[in-house]
Amino acid sequence: MIDALPRRHFVAASAALALPGCATTTARTSASSAACLMPVKASPDRVIRTLAGLRPYRPGGFVVRVEALGTKRLVHNYGHGGSGVTMSWGTSKLAVDMGIEGHRGAVAVIGAGIVGLSTARLVQEAGFPVTIYAKALPPDTTSNVAGGQFHPFGLFKQDAVTSEWRRQFTAALDYSWRRFQIMVGDDYGVRWLTTYCEGTPEEPKLPTFPPAARALRPDEHSFPVERLWQYDTLYVETGRYLRQMMRDIEGAGGRIAVRSFAAPAEIATLPETLIFNCTGLGARDLFGDQELLPIRGQLAILIPQPEVRYAFTGDAGYMFPRADGIVIGGTYERNQWIAEPEPERIARIVEAHRTLFARFRCPA
Repeated sequence: MIDALPRRHFVAASAALALPGCATTTARTSASSAACLMPVKASPDRVIRTLAGLRPYRPGGFVVRVEALGTKRLVHNYGHGGSGVTMSWGTSKLAVDMGIEGHRGAVAVIGAGIVGLSTARLVQEAGFPVTIYAKALPPDTTSNVAGGQFHPFGLFKQDAVTSEWRRQFTAALDYSWRRFQIMVGDDYGVRWLTTYCEGTPEEPKLPTFPPAARALRPDEHSFPVERLWQYDTLYVETGRYLRQMMRDIEGAGGRIAVRSFAAPAEIATLPETLIFNCTGLGARDLFGDQELLPIRGQLAILIPQPEVRYAFTGDAGYMFPRADGIVIGGTYERNQWIAEPEPERIARIVEAHRTLFARFRCPA
């Protein structure tokens, strides 16, 4: 079981706290009156950068387990698919609770993406010194490319996971959901947004997620789609968030070393006797997990529009507004190993969103 968040986390974060549904208001409830949403200005001349990242997907879901590495204890925490942000605190909590039982001394974390940073921070909160070893640091990690929506997506294949894994998933999702809530604010770049999703409402993942979910009538929204539902969730401006996490870790005495490993035997030479493997897709070659495969996602970032205070997912793709730009995407390219955006695919993403928002209308 994952423990409840320590009271000190709530106290420390209580002063930090903010899709909105419409115009320039703050987050709305399901009882809010309908209003015109501000459309996104999607056009090629408003693209300020393009990105591509490789999601570390396993049909059997993420791996959180312990094994021996010579005389050391190795705890795996990888394989989060398109849910690295969403699951980061929860699987890290599972991993740290497994690893620290009976441990004394310093701890190593391999990998400096969002999962590695979350793991390192929890190790520190448990009272242990930590060193992060990584071949790449933010902003050069896959986590920096993530859109940052809190919602489990592209995480596992329904018929490939066990009942025990499902219990891990539920416990991890619950912890992550509560942990991110106490990090809302400008320092971490975490905020609430009302999200509009094309289709019909999904089954709840938790009793509290997704909150405020309901189907909308055509006269209650601006989107040119047949079926739409809305709910509130959290969004993370990943660049800002990762920078702050690095500051937190170093401010608490953590060390960060740039180093790569070609084989487990090299990891075994580290001075730490407890090691967390948070290498994401790198675990495929490093630890021989051939179930891991990349799912490429491509993004276009548009000029920021502070007046856009809602998010959308649907046939056109997805749109998440952030302070550093409007994130639009929607690709899910299986077994693509090159993390580079393709101009033709980016052009299709932009055009799909231009068409969607050109057809916006005010509710009746």
